[in-house]
Amino acid sequence: MAPSPVLDPTTYLQEIRERVGTIVVGQDVVVERMLIALLTSGHLLLEGMPGLAKTLLVNTLARAMHLAFRRIQFTIDLLPSDILGSEILDERSGQFRTHHGPVFTNLLLADEINRAAPKVQGALLEAMQERRVTIGNQSYALPVPFLVIATQNPIEQSGTFELPEAQLDRFMLCHRLGYPTPEDEEEILRRNLKLGVKRDGAGAVARTEFDMIREEAIGTEADLVDAMEAANGIHVSDVFLKHVVDVIERTRHHPDLELGCSPRAGISLLKASRARALLHGRDYVVPEDLFALAEDVMLHRIRLTYEALAEGKTAAGVLREILEASVS
Repeated sequence: MAPSPVLDPTTYLQEIRERVGTIVVGQDVVVERMLIALLTSGHLLLEGMPGLAKTLLVNTLARAMHLAFRRIQFTIDLLPSDILGSEILDERSGQFRTHHGPVFTNLLLADEINRAAPKVQGALLEAMQERRVTIGNQSYALPVPFLVIATQNPIEQSGTFELPEAQLDRFMLCHRLGYPTPEDEEEILRRNLKLGVKRDGAGAVARTEFDMIREEAIGTEADLVDAMEAANGIHVSDVFLKHVVDVIERTRHHPDLELGCSPRAGISLLKASRARALLHGRDYVVPEDLFALAEDVMLHRIRLTYEALAEGKTAAGVLREILEASVS
């Protein structure tokens, strides 16, 4: 069998977006954010109501890109070993053997991450930052690439634990999903009506969108590596770099903010801007990249003062004010 031709990075990424679009309707920005996180070895937090196809999106993306996919439903009784794995005594040999948990994958979907206790949330910190986990006395490297996509419900508070700042800062991007437009929702319903029934032996079951995901991947692992290298080679001018530093610096001195952005936010802005430029077919970043990504990169890293909250101000409003001041 002849080897698959190596695709141009822009073409490769566009074909992936088109593949996902055949399954999921109207979530192109979310797909872009997932690809940005993957190309830059970042992590992504998705905030949105249930039923917005978050699991379907991640599953479709993983299948399209030769990536292993695992999903963990976070609950109050979840233990760190349920994520990382544990040492198990083999009764036959009398020796301990290591059982790897679901964290040993390429794309890990941490569903409703804020439902787990802080100890469990903390179990992901080493994995997300160092791409390694410790089980017993042994440290294990995680597969490459490794990407955590976590979800949380933005309004439900019962039985949830707020993510600590240290863990929020580990997420390169935090994207807030909205409901689809009426036109997109019509298309979602129209596609659902055509799914039909899947026979299984003497029985049958109604098909879902998950049954429509194609198994064959686009390109090869080499194409993904080439795309990551291409994103890393996107040109960043000194002017753009200074602009990023200026925006980050303004969050640390704004009177309405008690917590500004760390240097990690600036690094994330630069990396994400490079990846977005590649996804839009450019070999250089432009101010549009910064403004398009600023909310996803910075909003979860800043915190309002009590006085600002009492005055009815929002973090999103303060961030817009900072961005507008930076270009005036």
